Amino acid sequence: MREVHTKRHEAVTSHGWFDWVMAVLAAWLCGGAFVDGWAHTHGQADTTFFTPWHAVLYSGFLALAGALAGVLVYQRVCRGTWQRALPRGYGLSVLGAVIFGGGGVGDLIWHALFGIEHDVEALFSPTHIMLATGAWLMVGGPYRAAWQRQTLSGERWHQHLPWLLSLTWMLSTGTFMTQIAHPIVYLWGGGSVPGTPGWMWQALGVVGLLWDTSFLMGLLLLTIRRWALPGGALTLVIGLNAVAMGFLHRGTYPLLPVIARVVAALAAEVVYAWLQPSAQRPRAWRLFAAVVPVLLTTLHFGTLGLTVGVWWSVHLWAGTIVLTGLVGLLVSFLLVPPPWPDRPVGLDTPSRVW
Repeated sequence: MREVHTKRHEAVTSHGWFDWVMAVLAAWLCGGAFVDGWAHTHGQADTTFFTPWHAVLYSGFLALAGALAGVLVYQRVCRGTWQRALPRGYGLSVLGAVIFGGGGVGDLIWHALFGIEHDVEALFSPTHIMLATGAWLMVGGPYRAAWQRQTLSGERWHQHLPWLLSLTWMLSTGTFMTQIAHPIVYLWGGGSVPGTPGWMWQALGVVGLLWDTSFLMGLLLLTIRRWALPGGALTLVIGLNAVAMGFLHRGTYPLLPVIARVVAALAAEVVYAWLQPSAQRPRAWRLFAAVVPVLLTTLHFGTLGLTVGVWWSVHLWAGTIVLTGLVGLLVSFLLVPPPWPDRPVGLDTPSRVW
């Protein structure tokens, strides 16, 4: 009987069905967050905690937390111990469920005491940061689980899909919380000069594009550092995130800017296949890290120029394209630093080189 229980445990930890369950349920949770975000950006948020938008969000949380709890209890019964009751990589998802649950209760109290948040404050209230932190940890379970497993040669595309979806939900959780800087939500540089001082919107736009580049390339390069990406992975991750962020745009859905980002992701696929960037190929690694942001930003401004227009001067938008490439390059140095001279025996830190 003990052997049967052990085999059942191994089935959970070694097969991908649990990763699939978590990746799909994580889509429910992330979808609920974006539905709630849409309600806030389009003036549909009510003056109470109990809204249909919150119902979608918290039902997604209950589904994810229920799946974690169900497997945890089942494995505890089978193994007779709590140790390694969950597949490796999901311990932080349990912690995330606890944080999210605490944030939900806290959010109910917070709204009762201080009212409903609006605009930027809706992103950065303490309880909403708790919710985002918990969600990030929960949806990242399949990604962390795949990270800790040995990658076998000849794996098919669908075997990568759970952790690719998990990566997409992690990226989308982060861009949701920093949507005030996202180029699809605010279409930086597009349209006419805002009513507020133009220089301020220019500065916000440049900073927003640089932040979006650093966050996106940080996650992508970290992933490429671990895996050789299957074809279509960049399009899936960047494209799905772009589609989701379009719903947070104030006004009509920005279809063409979203399509432009998907096209840029397709171009990044070509660059990836051509360069084959890896830690063992540092020149290709750094070139890829610089070219992809340039593609994204160039197509962003190009699409705006063909549709709503670009009110930034050529000096600013051209310089911003260059800066995003430099940011991608700098991020690449963080994940694959240049070699340094061998350290003297007994020293824990490398010798200082100026």
